[in-house]
Amino acid sequence: MTSATVLSNLGAIDAAHHLHPFSDMKKLNAAGTRVIERAEGVHIFDSTGKKYLDAFAGLWCVNVGYGRREIAEAVHRQMSELPYYNSFFGTTTPPTTLLAQKIASHAGGKLNRVFFTNSGSEASDTWFRIARVYWKALGKLEKTQVIARRNAYHGSTVAGASLGGMKWMHEQGNLPIEGIHHIGQPYWYAEGGDLSPAEFGLQVARELEQKIDELGEDRVAAFVAEPIQGAGGVIIPPETYWPEVARICRERDILLVSDEVICGFGRLGSWFGYQHYGVEPDLAPIAKGLSSGYLPIGGVMVSDRVADVMVEELGDFYHGFTYSGHPVCAAAALENLCIIEEEGLVERIRDDIGPYFSAAWNSLEDHEVVGEAESVGLMGGLQLAADKSTRRRYAKPDDIGTLVRNHCVENGLIMRATGDRMLASPAFTISRSEVDEVVDKLRKALDHLRDTVRE
Repeated sequence: MTSATVLSNLGAIDAAHHLHPFSDMKKLNAAGTRVIERAEGVHIFDSTGKKYLDAFAGLWCVNVGYGRREIAEAVHRQMSELPYYNSFFGTTTPPTTLLAQKIASHAGGKLNRVFFTNSGSEASDTWFRIARVYWKALGKLEKTQVIARRNAYHGSTVAGASLGGMKWMHEQGNLPIEGIHHIGQPYWYAEGGDLSPAEFGLQVARELEQKIDELGEDRVAAFVAEPIQGAGGVIIPPETYWPEVARICRERDILLVSDEVICGFGRLGSWFGYQHYGVEPDLAPIAKGLSSGYLPIGGVMVSDRVADVMVEELGDFYHGFTYSGHPVCAAAALENLCIIEEEGLVERIRDDIGPYFSAAWNSLEDHEVVGEAESVGLMGGLQLAADKSTRRRYAKPDDIGTLVRNHCVENGLIMRATGDRMLASPAFTISRSEVDEVVDKLRKALDHLRDTVRE
């Protein structure tokens, strides 16, 4: 079979053999799969030649943009020298060790060690185990319970999906597993009522303290949260939220876990999301932007507080993966971080393209169907609203968001919808004119929603 024949039949082959993640396969096969063939910069191209501006950086991850020869060449060099070796049995490889050092150099403070995984989901499972063995090594055998948030996302493995607060995920697989509890999210627009954002931020943060009291401080191991909720809808917390959460964890002797899988490596205009909010966690899962999605790699940044106990008191830690610290993936990630450093991309988000994106994104608040437009760095959330004055939302939020997203895609713009919130997380290399294109095409999709609802 020729390559041209294979390409022409990819849709049928895909339907026959490929089970997609997070997909209704019956509906997908009926609609047909869009085949993406190539990419460059902030654009992707499908098998028909259609060009799309990818305002979502793949899946929150292609931070340095597509087509980076430097990363491809680093991968080729490493594959030629050492395509694989494990990190078990007292061995390491140069890129693995140098990558751990590079990550720690940007973590700041006391996050000086990294345990490598292959994904953010695996990173969630890893820190979950680390938190429990940490307290056990200190003789506090009852400190096993973990508190997370509703509508949070921490991956789709058993532990990751349990830690996440999405009921529709819990319904598949009898989740959450024992020992995981959920409190409210800092989603002022939907849940703040008559409170000011500042008041609401404090109120929802203090739900953590109430849950600790309910469970017993001597039984709670950790609290986990994303600096900004990603898959939950780019929920940006009020400024009062994170300082109060940090205070509670510190005073109640609870490990603070900042899920940096999306926010890490520059997206908010700081190397990590916890730095943007001025807090320092004990553990921080990472992935996505670590390699800009060029190869799968993740990890957990571990503070000295926790690592010292693991090194001096724990003995063997019976956890790891065949590909933990895979040398080729590590080489890709190391080159990716060098690009971010050398091109000053974090500073560019903080001082230049981030403020420009924010102003352009916030301009959409004047639209009739937009209740709120907010962003930090290059991460934006747009709340659709049936009535701006009362914050009333549409009766069928999933349908509304899908309508807007599909209109964007038809017009060459990749967006994501979470219910009735439109999400953006473009590559760090996006230009001002490309930001304008994102906002112009999104505005046209909002016009389409307004006109469709009227009809």
